[in-house]
Amino acid sequence: MGVVLTGILVCVASYELGWFVTGNWALLGFFLCFLCVANVHNRLERRLRRLGTWIDIQESNLARLRVDWEGIPETTLRLSSEHPYAMDLDLFGKHSLFRLLDTTVSRDGQMLLVAWMTRQHPVAFNQWEIRQELVRALTPLRGLRDRSQLVAKSLSPNPINTDRLESLLESSESMAHLGPLLLAASALAGLNAALFVFWLLGGTGYWIVSFLLYALLLLFTGRRVSRVFGRALDLHLELDAVAAVLGIFEKRSFRRFPILQAMTVLWRNEDSRPSVAIRQLARVCSGLSLKAHPLLHIGLHVLVPWDLAWTWYLRNVCNRLRSVLPAWIMQLAIIDAAMALATFAYLNPSYAWPHRRTDGLVSGTGIAGTAIGHPLIVHQQRINNDLTLDGLGRVFLVTGSNMSGKSTFLRTIGINVCLAQAGGPVCAESWEWSWLRIHTCIRVGDVLEEGLSYFYVEVKRLKNLLVAMEDHREAPVLFLIDEIFKGTNNRERLLGSEAFIRELTAGRGLGLVTTHDLELANLEQELTTLTNIHFQETLGDKALQFDYQLRPGPCPTTNALRIMAMEGLPVPETHSGP
Repeated sequence: MGVVLTGILVCVASYELGWFVTGNWALLGFFLCFLCVANVHNRLERRLRRLGTWIDIQESNLARLRVDWEGIPETTLRLSSEHPYAMDLDLFGKHSLFRLLDTTVSRDGQMLLVAWMTRQHPVAFNQWEIRQELVRALTPLRGLRDRSQLVAKSLSPNPINTDRLESLLESSESMAHLGPLLLAASALAGLNAALFVFWLLGGTGYWIVSFLLYALLLLFTGRRVSRVFGRALDLHLELDAVAAVLGIFEKRSFRRFPILQAMTVLWRNEDSRPSVAIRQLARVCSGLSLKAHPLLHIGLHVLVPWDLAWTWYLRNVCNRLRSVLPAWIMQLAIIDAAMALATFAYLNPSYAWPHRRTDGLVSGTGIAGTAIGHPLIVHQQRINNDLTLDGLGRVFLVTGSNMSGKSTFLRTIGINVCLAQAGGPVCAESWEWSWLRIHTCIRVGDVLEEGLSYFYVEVKRLKNLLVAMEDHREAPVLFLIDEIFKGTNNRERLLGSEAFIRELTAGRGLGLVTTHDLELANLEQELTTLTNIHFQETLGDKALQFDYQLRPGPCPTTNALRIMAMEGLPVPETHSGP
């Protein structure tokens, strides 16, 4: 603004004084100065926007480090309630593991991360080792991960979605006879120009005939071009984001990390670098998007077959990319999902890298961990416990008072198994396990739309668990059952729970069952694979205190009546005191 006002003042003053030559030179000088200042200003604004984006990335990482949900970007991703454990273990939702992990830049990477967290079928041992090795290699490369997020989010705040790109590649394959049509249209456009000039010089108006033929040809090809245009409109933004992210990996050598070097060698081909090829496709989409500006598009189309030329160029570019782009995108998704787990590992350096037991060893089936904690609980409030759960048919019967930590402990075990099987670190000092299929029965509620009660929903889920254990082709089942059969009366609950636990000890699975029925603890004397463990509380200053420490044996205390008395509810006099 200062340059503009000063320039106007100097020029007007020069003209008023009759210094026309000086005024003209001043006008030119201030105009060039304005262009330079505007260019610097625009560059500075772009840098400031990138800096703001980078600050947002670091602030969200700090929020993840502190488990501060207010500072972590929200996600709208949800999984079906039919999934055997996603809802019970808080894998998705407002306060969820996925929200804590999700630093992906692409939709494909996001979906792959979800698959790693929720996949039930066992992954081959060597494939899982490669995945974990990739995550470990990416963990110290903080600059690479942040830069990938920065370039992607600077172009668009939404994850890169390649679905439209793949549909564009498919649609371009069906565009036949474009070459002859473009040649005919170009010849007619040239003839139009020559005849029009001839008419301007006093000749006859034959250009009208050739122009009508030209217009009919464009009208004939317009529908085919419109289909391509619908897929290409604004697609260049997605392509620019893909090219920018891949360009980061093209320029770096990862010789210190052989696994990363092998994963990115596909992108460092000197003959066809992804960033160059994709930017070509982005330019084509930009050229086709001119159709979104009707007046300019019509004026240009009168002179040259603009749409046909760009569509022909698009087909050639797509033909070159069709065989390689899906592999590039898949490789990007794998590295993107691995970078999310690597960021989680970087922010939590005390977490342990899990060791997977060799497949096929039935005697080695289970979990052995020390100082296991829940990754969604704030570090300062987290209580860790040890657990060794080995062998098929092994059942830990967990008893304890209300609010003592039984349900949280079930989720702690389940969510760490998900992390281990995804290839990431676990919230523990040490962790060793064999591949397991998780089945849970923790959060159970009425299904009103199907007319199912709480108890019937619980029965169906427990039935599915038993059916899963009968499948010997799959991995053993890890079951996590909270307050078994609490939806029915005491007598039937006790009888049903005892029969069900006996079935669990004879099945192809292992896990934990919590209960308030202390009579079930007597099963330890009959069943060699059942072990009692418990949580308990202490009473101090008329308030219950919980240490959330796992202890052997059945729980020796109860607290339901004391909690009722503390809240002022009527209880028998013998239980109303401390």
